[in-house]
Amino acid sequence: MKLGVFTVLFGNRPLEEALDYIASQGLKAVEIGTGNYPGNAHCNPDILLNDEQALKQFKHAVESRGLIISALSCHGNPLHPQKDIAKPFHDTYVKTVDLAERLGVPVVNAFSGCPGDHEGAKYPNWPISPWPHDYQEVLKWQWEEKVIPYWTEWGKYAADRNVKIGLELHGGFSVHSPGTLLRLREAAGEVIGANLDPSHMWWQGIDPVQAIHILGKEGAIHHFHAKDTSFDPVNIHKHGITDMQSYALTQERAWQFRTVGFGHDLKVWADMMSALRLVDYDYVVSIEHEDGLMSINEGFTKAVSNLKQVLIEEPLGSMWWV
Repeated sequence: MKLGVFTVLFGNRPLEEALDYIASQGLKAVEIGTGNYPGNAHCNPDILLNDEQALKQFKHAVESRGLIISALSCHGNPLHPQKDIAKPFHDTYVKTVDLAERLGVPVVNAFSGCPGDHEGAKYPNWPISPWPHDYQEVLKWQWEEKVIPYWTEWGKYAADRNVKIGLELHGGFSVHSPGTLLRLREAAGEVIGANLDPSHMWWQGIDPVQAIHILGKEGAIHHFHAKDTSFDPVNIHKHGITDMQSYALTQERAWQFRTVGFGHDLKVWADMMSALRLVDYDYVVSIEHEDGLMSINEGFTKAVSNLKQVLIEEPLGSMWWV
């Protein structure tokens, strides 16, 4: 496996300056945003798809520093019920897939999106309760009329270009758990897999090690994020896992995102790395820093230091003791 980082952390730095710093920390991969929620500070598809020289310079900037691009990321909501909101999300997705093909990047990371509750809805609706039965009806309509048709069509678009889609399992979107990911994968094909982020598993009550086993045995992990989650022992009982308070209210929230090792100890992270090796995931572990208690630099460098202790990098080779 290779250690990488989602470069949105360094969006206020020029690309080459950010790449120099990332390489100086001993990382081997970068995940780069192309628009939508991550922004496109380092990678604008509208420019790179229409300027061959700019494309070559972009590729050289990464490769000359001994780095690879693990994924292009364009997280958004292409299923938003308001068409004027959904269309820019979708258009950026299409351009990102096209750019990934041109660059030889094997994965595009995204969200599944979340539709409304009927054709004329104004806002997304994320059903999380099986009763009253209205929610079941909404869920059935969403999947049959929106989620499966969209990703069947646009998953094929990616597959035809040798690009895999890593859907981040994130609350608020139709695909948010290993089960929902596998449901969509069964309907839309193996092009669909997970950009598995353990931080979103923990707050939903899912053990990331078990999520790795569940998805890994299906070959359904296309990319992996490294981000932690901590829980407040009092606030969790007050607000529950679906705490709707702002992430900025760090003293009040039931849970919050942390950098690697500050929510769960390194034995837990070592167990995840071992589980990834066990299911033959041999790609990138990409640091994502959204820690409200640490600066960008400190959160990043501590994640690098902690992950270097547990990342399994070398090929296994023969079991000489057998």
